[in-house]
Amino acid sequence: MAEVALKRESESLVERWFQLTARRTDVGTEVRAGLTTFMVMSYIIVVNPVILSTGASIAGLDVSFPALVTSTCLVAAVMTLAMGLWANVPFALAPGLGINAVVAFQLMVGLKYTFAEAMGVIVLEGLIITILVLTGLRQMVLHSLPVALKLAIGAGIGLFIFAIGAYEAGLYTVPLGATQGGTVAPPTAGALGSFTSPTTIYAVVGLVLTAYLMHRRVKGAILIGILAITVVGVIVHLLTRAPLSVAPGKLELSGPLISAPDFRYVGIGLGGLSFLTKGGAGLILAGILATVSIMLSDFFDTAGTFTGLGSEAELVDEQGNLRENEGRAFVVDSLAAFMGGVVGSSSATTYIESAAGIAEGGRTGLTSVVTALPFVVAMVFASLFAIVPQEATAGALMVVGVLMLAAVGSEIPWRDFSQALPALFTVMLMPLTWSITNGIASGVVLYVLLNGRKANAVLWVLAAAFALYLIFGTK
Repeated sequence: MAEVALKRESESLVERWFQLTARRTDVGTEVRAGLTTFMVMSYIIVVNPVILSTGASIAGLDVSFPALVTSTCLVAAVMTLAMGLWANVPFALAPGLGINAVVAFQLMVGLKYTFAEAMGVIVLEGLIITILVLTGLRQMVLHSLPVALKLAIGAGIGLFIFAIGAYEAGLYTVPLGATQGGTVAPPTAGALGSFTSPTTIYAVVGLVLTAYLMHRRVKGAILIGILAITVVGVIVHLLTRAPLSVAPGKLELSGPLISAPDFRYVGIGLGGLSFLTKGGAGLILAGILATVSIMLSDFFDTAGTFTGLGSEAELVDEQGNLRENEGRAFVVDSLAAFMGGVVGSSSATTYIESAAGIAEGGRTGLTSVVTALPFVVAMVFASLFAIVPQEATAGALMVVGVLMLAAVGSEIPWRDFSQALPALFTVMLMPLTWSITNGIASGVVLYVLLNGRKANAVLWVLAAAFALYLIFGTK
């Protein structure tokens, strides 16, 4: 009897803390959603260290790959857990792609910063973002955006996610040599991929399987699709030794099954603030400009991600803002950028891949708590989690993209050209340029040009800043 009473009390505590009933969900759904989000974003456990260590190697710096894996998992686990327990939203965080490339190739390779100094830039950027949140400026800017643009941001992120999934599936290719700092550049004149390649075959099978399960309303459809393709890929690989994913280490253990976490980079970014006094005025100015550019990218990427994820999770009001704990969610996200620099993982941010868990029914912070726990485990089982190939998650990302587009529906007033054109630019430039910020920037500038008198003062200031960004900041 005592055990039954204790179980009921724990269930009641979970219910009260996460408001499961009020958000029309349950523990089982949240667990599936959290695991799905982790599976979709688990690639970062290996990809982030690969990007940072590659840049460091080119710059002639000695950086420990195992320590980067530990830092990546640490910031993802801690900040995702904070997002779930304190903000109670199903959003997961981890080091952001794009920003880590800036750290690796602009700061370490281009400006010749040490690894610590590069992380010092991220620490400063995170501090600035946190101050903007605590003063309410970040939220004020987001609230100033018209509803049509907020809806377009969600749809654009959906197309962006679909584009990422389609690229990982090999459905289209990028012209040879189109690279930026060692990473694949946004496709400019891509061609149709080969439907006879193992990568595309596995990804398409995963897409069809996931779509069929979604159509049949099978719970856990996205997670089942990811696991099924991973298991089949591993079996075929072991039997035939045929390669599957182009990513190194996939389908095989890239190191010992169990290894102790390496925390050597925890605290490194604080000492790296010395970049503010390094060299002459020109080098200091370059570091400050890099800090500001990273901050602006982080600022608007997160704003767009919050709008898109919140809409999909049905957690926003009529104006597209989070109904509950919006301030807390922004504080966690801004502190994640700061902590990413402190522990040496690059800036952490809210992941658009959280939409995969939301598509599985995740509606509360319990989803985030579940997502965070495997990152803790991954610190000692990094090689095992790294097995999941891109083919297994590609179909899931494309399905999520469809769901995010469906969430917008016909809410955007497409017959009102003064709103439709800015919305279309917002939607399309995200997948075309592989940048959430580019989409938001173009949409805001066009909206102000077409709706001058209706645009508020904040939008005018944003439009001016974005115009400068589009002219000079994307070169």
